[in-house]
Amino acid sequence: MQLNQSTTPGGGELAKAIPHIVVEIIEYINNAVVSKTILKKSTGNVTAMSFDTGEELSDKISPFDNFVQIIDGVAELTINNEVHQLKLGNGIVIPAHAQHAFSAKEKFKIISTVIKSGYEE
Repeated sequence: MQLNQSTTPGGGELAKAIPHIVVEIIEYINNAVVSKTILKKSTGNVTAMSFDTGEELSDKISPFDNFVQIIDGVAELTINNEVHQLKLGNGIVIPAHAQHAFSAKEKFKIISTVIKSGYEE
């Protein structure tokens, strides 16, 4: 799996005060997972990601809650060994400290919003 970081010209966040077509914020790249920062703050961040068919993000644990919304395709998300099939428009909160992984049986795009309030243990 290849993870690419995509940013605006000069790097950083997505341009502000300009309308964006959400599904077009990020493109698919063959054999890759692509990530683009929309907003990044000390209190959390919003990221767009695309997964090509067959790609995965293996088990991960985050100390923060993460809201994920599917903006294209169908995603398979496993949270603490429970598999969720998420389709266009579905959203789910991945709880802080939960083991989770994404798998692309077909390509998909997500918006991920991490909230860092409280810095829970």
